Amino acid sequence: MTIILAAVLGYLLGSVPFGLVITSAAGLGDIRAIGSGNIGATNVLRTGRKDLALATLLLDGGKGAIAILIAYAVGWRPEVAAAAAFLGHCFPVWLKFKGGKGVATFLGSLLALKFAAGFLACMVWLIMAALFRFSSLAAIGAAFAAPLILFSMNKPTFAIAAAFMTGLILIRHHSNIARLIAGTEPKIGAKKKDEAGAG
Repeated sequence: MTIILAAVLGYLLGSVPFGLVITSAAGLGDIRAIGSGNIGATNVLRTGRKDLALATLLLDGGKGAIAILIAYAVGWRPEVAAAAAFLGHCFPVWLKFKGGKGVATFLGSLLALKFAAGFLACMVWLIMAALFRFSSLAAIGAAFAAPLILFSMNKPTFAIAAAFMTGLILIRHHSNIARLIAGTEPKIGAKKKDEAGAG
């Protein structure tokens, strides 16, 4: 029962499409009609509103963290809440299961599950982003690092949940991976109309 409750809680919180809600409230219309069509912070940034993009990033990360903190507080399974929140963001029922790529929710969930592991994963993202200037590559690197970090910290069930999310991040970034291989993936800060970076 605790697994079911944690899954329901995580999914419902994770499925709140903050990027869409924020941009609509700001009078910018449907964020899915511009750029990559994604509801994440990267696509919100394409509206030119850095404040809204930052708010989306924090809220998308925060909803995963809140689901986990509630699960901790009431004795449910936090790793289940984490995986469910990630699923909710990627496949929200309210948007016909067409959501974001989940990177912010993934990192926010890691920080709440095990802060040290989340911090290290964020550092991997920042270092790779600084070195290679590809948001998608940085996200994939952080996703791969997370299960290994958690396993090394003797958190096997957390590592399994992180590995599940890593697999979905790879699937959600399949087009980015294809562009990275082809050498056509836009770098961070690039000004391209057809840009479709990681969200």
